[in-house]
Amino acid sequence: MNSQLGKIRLAVLFLILANVIWGASFPIYKWSLEVIPPFSFAFLRFFIGALIILPFVIKSLKVSRQDIPLLVLVSIFSVTIQIPLLFFGLNLSPSINAPIIISSGPIFLIIASVLFLKEKLRLKVLLGTLVSLFGVLAIILRPFFEGGFSTDGILGNFFIFIATFCGVVQAIGLKKIMVRNNPLTVTFWMFLIGSLPLLPLALWEAEKFDIFAINTQGAIGLIYGIVLAAVLAHFFLAYGIKYIKASEVGVFTYVDPIATIVIAVPLLHEAITFTYLIGAALVFLGIFIAEGRVHYHPVHKLRA
Repeated sequence: MNSQLGKIRLAVLFLILANVIWGASFPIYKWSLEVIPPFSFAFLRFFIGALIILPFVIKSLKVSRQDIPLLVLVSIFSVTIQIPLLFFGLNLSPSINAPIIISSGPIFLIIASVLFLKEKLRLKVLLGTLVSLFGVLAIILRPFFEGGFSTDGILGNFFIFIATFCGVVQAIGLKKIMVRNNPLTVTFWMFLIGSLPLLPLALWEAEKFDIFAINTQGAIGLIYGIVLAAVLAHFFLAYGIKYIKASEVGVFTYVDPIATIVIAVPLLHEAITFTYLIGAALVFLGIFIAEGRVHYHPVHKLRA
């Protein structure tokens, strides 16, 4: 019993750390994407990440045969599709928008958990979803509300919104895969499988981008993305989701906006506007309504 409780607390701590890393990554990526094209960045981040993990799993590469199709699906959604969408979104809109839009993920994760994992349905989910969606809509349409209408900004926010759905698919799929498999092994295969379809697109970008001419700005983003945001944070996620309900994993994205703002304001000089605050408040209000308790946050789960 104590051993299981220790694993759950470690899982909670890992999920908090993973989201701190990911929250800080948004402005760092946006900064580095100024010098590295998105497909090249995504491919290098995950392919090199897979190579780093390989020595640690070389003797345990086997994955349960019945989980292979789902592993391929999760890899495509979480790496091949989600990351380029996120990068394109960051290129077009402020990085502080990303964690707020992604914070709506818990609402969709709860719904998906009910549909696919048969977890208990909460009656307030529908109302909470609607409130959160209004908040997400405010963030997506932020350029319009602030009088500086920009189709690029709205499109960037929409890309991030679609990437959020990919993250839900990842969490639901990993919950099923982790029952029978080693978290680090799954992370290796997810990185390798997901990065390979990006190679042709990275080679296409190579016509205008010289990988051997990456400056300090690009190198910092790559190192952060590979070592921390890819290898370490994804291992934390894979471990954490093995011991935490899928519908509760999304709650840890609460810490993302704080980490993002701490980095984005001094690094990119991004502004916290009234529309941003209203949208963020609606997103988190919707999550509170759906989950029905104000004390339900990452630190509370760590103390529980």
